[in-house]
Amino acid sequence: MLEALQRPNRTPVTHQAGQREDGYLPLEDYGALGEGRSVALSGADGSIDWWCVPNLDSQPLFDRLLDPEDGGRFVIQPEGPFTVERHYRHESNVLETVFTTPDGGRAKLTESMNSGNAGRLPWAELARRVDGLDGSVRFRVEMRPGRRADGASPYKSRIGNHDVFHVERMLGLFLTSDGVTRDQTDEAVIGNFTVTPGSREVLAIVAGEDEPLVVPPLDKIDSRIDLSDQEWRDWAHYVEYAGEWRDDFIRSVLALKLLLYSPSGAIAAAATTSLPEAVGGRKNYDYRYAWVRDAGYTIKAFLAAGAQAEAKAALTWLLKRLQEEDLHVMYRLDGGTAPQVKEIDVPGWRRTGPVRVGNVATDQHQHGIYGDIFETVARFVACGNLIDSSTAELLVHIADRCADHWRRKDSGIWELPEEEHYTTSKISCWQALARAVELVDQGQLPNTCRDRWCRERDRIAHWIEENCWSETQGAYVLHPGTDRLDAAMVLAVRFGFGNRGRLERTLDTIDQELGSGPFHYRYSDVQVEEGCFLACSFWMIEARALLGQKDRARDNLRTLVTALDRGVGIYSEMVDPRTGAYLGNLPQGLTHLAHIMAIEAIDLSDD
Repeated sequence: MLEALQRPNRTPVTHQAGQREDGYLPLEDYGALGEGRSVALSGADGSIDWWCVPNLDSQPLFDRLLDPEDGGRFVIQPEGPFTVERHYRHESNVLETVFTTPDGGRAKLTESMNSGNAGRLPWAELARRVDGLDGSVRFRVEMRPGRRADGASPYKSRIGNHDVFHVERMLGLFLTSDGVTRDQTDEAVIGNFTVTPGSREVLAIVAGEDEPLVVPPLDKIDSRIDLSDQEWRDWAHYVEYAGEWRDDFIRSVLALKLLLYSPSGAIAAAATTSLPEAVGGRKNYDYRYAWVRDAGYTIKAFLAAGAQAEAKAALTWLLKRLQEEDLHVMYRLDGGTAPQVKEIDVPGWRRTGPVRVGNVATDQHQHGIYGDIFETVARFVACGNLIDSSTAELLVHIADRCADHWRRKDSGIWELPEEEHYTTSKISCWQALARAVELVDQGQLPNTCRDRWCRERDRIAHWIEENCWSETQGAYVLHPGTDRLDAAMVLAVRFGFGNRGRLERTLDTIDQELGSGPFHYRYSDVQVEEGCFLACSFWMIEARALLGQKDRARDNLRTLVTALDRGVGIYSEMVDPRTGAYLGNLPQGLTHLAHIMAIEAIDLSDD
């Protein structure tokens, strides 16, 4: 039986980590590895269960996460019982796991998606090093490529002096040090090795698709683990935050960095697809795309961290999409339109299907994109940066469109199938025009349409106050004609909308009606379909801090982070409030960036 994970500077985890149930690990038992192009999920029991190669949105090489029996995996695990302690290296995305066997044997597994001296390598390099610490520990090894839902049959070939594994157009090498015995077939590599104090074994995968394959010396791969660690530390060193929450702040910024797709600058919403929002439910979606909303919020989080290069790259990507395409809710990481949904015939996590590729929201319209775009640009400018004339022209057209279209129904921030006059959508339109006017006043946009934008901004505010406030509920409601609540309303505080009294009452009502312990559901009557949405709880904390409720915000943040302290610091989309178990795709960018903004708001309230 595996004991609880622990990590430095955090409250010890209270659940038993690394135990599979029906072949599945709890989602909180995964750590994320990445290098700016792909993300691998490494389980607490030594099994890498998810890795899309070569890109974050490619087909998976390892997919045991969604198919426990037939899915691909890369296992390095002690033979027999063991316990585990696990943490990321300090201010790094290099992951360490210490295995302990009943006879006192101890060994450390260090894992990295490697980079080089000049940044991201032009190939995928997954490196795993095992060092003996105490006694003798014998490990079993299994590297089994996935079959892509039986759409591909992996095979090996001999090229030069190397056994190469293939999955359709992807090819790779499984490299090991001399102490690893191995037998490679078409379907898998099976092996074992033993470590003792002072000994080391290194195992790695080098892979690519439709490209020549480099064969690096294994000692170079090994050394790049520590090089990559130093690169992460150097990057984190310049993050502009030195408050009491630095460890948590840095961990979330590092998680967001994993989701920044460096070939284009796009920011993926998450690294996985189809992890359910409730076990046995039907809300399973593909989040390996870039949402305008998430991109905007993440750019703001990067700016809060002083990561100007990442913020500029993401903003440039976003603006190019808006110039090249009509407005969409989301885009592929390479900039194209996200595909329609296709279902994949695998069981899904906890046998909760369907497993999907693509996302149905791609053809929705959400007024929220107007506010997201302008809030992002306004924050970029507020940090002392400038926008160019082409971008200014684009923003003028978007503001005009917002002014024309705000009266229409849309699908709302939660991408609901029923179009309504969602309150948060109207606030986003108000936000877009308010920021547009501010940008004109700062000389960033031409003043040709300023007066018109001002008038429409004020009309929207009046419409919201007249139609979306419920005195009975004591809150702004989901949309006119209902008493249902929307937790995203707390974002109105960040946007600067509304009067303080109504906003404070709204926050209290949402806490009462949608709260469950430290967590919150997204909107009324959704608890039968999904868990609590973690970003909402961080948004609530941010809003209270911005309203001057500093002590309450600080206490709530401590309570929430303690409740989530079940793994190595990688947060999912949702949580089961009864058990604390993670739900939904991960690492979830929206959760991590909401965490960052909550910390920033608390620190600002201290000034």
